[in-house]
Formats: sequence, C-alpha cells, structure tokens
Amino acid sequence: MAQATPTAERAYEHVKELILDGTYGSGELLSEGQVAAELGISRTPVREAFLRLRSDGFLELYPKRGALVVPVSLGEGRDIMQARLLLESYALDTLAARGPEALRRVGDDLAARCGPAATPREARDAGHAYHAALIAAAGNRTVTGLFETLWHQHQRFTAAALIGRQEVAEDTAEHLALARALQHGDAAGAKDLLHRHIGSILRRAGADGDSLSLPDRVA
Repeated sequence: MAQATPTAERAYEHVKELILDGTYGSGELLSEGQVAAELGISRTPVREAFLRLRSDGFLELYPKRGALVVPVSLGEGRDIMQARLLLESYALDTLAARGPEALRRVGDDLAARCGPAATPREARDAGHAYHAALIAAAGNRTVTGLFETLWHQHQRFTAAALIGRQEVAEDTAEHLALARALQHGDAAGAKDLLHRHIGSILRRAGADGDSLSLPDRVA
C-alpha cells in the first residue's frame, strides 16, 4: 500500500477524531467537498482519507453521494467487546502459564502506562497502548494482528464510554487495578478485573455489561 501523503493523513485524523467525539454522528452523510473546505485542502487527499476510513470500518462510501458514518448498534458493540474479552483472556492465560515472575513483569509495564489523561483522545490512545501491550506480551503475532484489526472496529463504540473526566478517571483506575493484580501474581484476579473492566465500558456506552461470558478461569 502506498504511503499516505501528509495532507491525506491530516484529513484522515481530522475526520476520524470528529467521528469519535460525535461531531460527525452515526448515519451522517459527509462529502469530500465539505471536509476539504473545513481543512482548506483539495478533494484528492480527502478521497484518500475516506478510502482508509472505509477500510477501518468508520465510513461506507456511496459514489457521487458521499460517505456515510457507519452506525454501531449496541448489539454489534457487545460482540466487539466480547471478542476483546476472549483475546485478552487468552493473553492472561498465556502469561499465567509462564509463572508469577512473567505476570509481575507485565504488571510493572502496564502500571507504568496508567498516568492521568487530560482528554478523551489521550485516554483512547493510552487505552490502546495499554491493551496492546497486554496482548503483545503473550507473544502470539496472529493474536496481536487480530487485536489491532478489532481495535479499529471498536473505537467508535467505546468512544461513547470516554466522554468526560469521570469516565476517563474510571477507565484509568480500572487499568491500574488490573496491573496491580498482575504485579501480585494474581492471574485469576486480573482476569476477573478484565471482565469487569470490559463490562464497565459496555455499561457506560449504554449496553448490558453483565451478560458477557468469561472464559474458564486460570488456575
């Protein structure tokens, strides 16, 4: 794939952020001309950005009409978060099988990633880095790739769960609690906290967070 031009990258980040913060709402039809005018650029880099956002699952393109912001239903959001729970539970099980020292090392790394976030965007970026580090620690490149693909799909849904200071603080506190459990070598406790964390995100986004199924506990 050809590398995006700086202008196309700027258009991509602009549209993506306005989708995530709700400025561009679900079901809204965007035009290349509209975005180009907002940024003071030509339509060509906007077209490149729209194609990339379609690949990420944010937009559906309609020739000569524009780009539709793809709605994410509560049911779809729940399915996405269930998939996250499965992948991250696998990572915890893998680390548990390596013993307490492996858990402590990952816990130390994750705890260091739990600093305060000033904005919802910073919280989203920090959340990605945190959960990606947990997945990567398992050492399975296929699972890592699946997680990154899934992250694109779940970003819009979880953005609704990180809309203010209270939500950001809750997310950070949940991350730190999970990291502390790993630092103490408590894999089963960490897995329970992961389940609660993902359930909490679902509830903040307006879905039922209590019906997620948790894989068998680690010993």
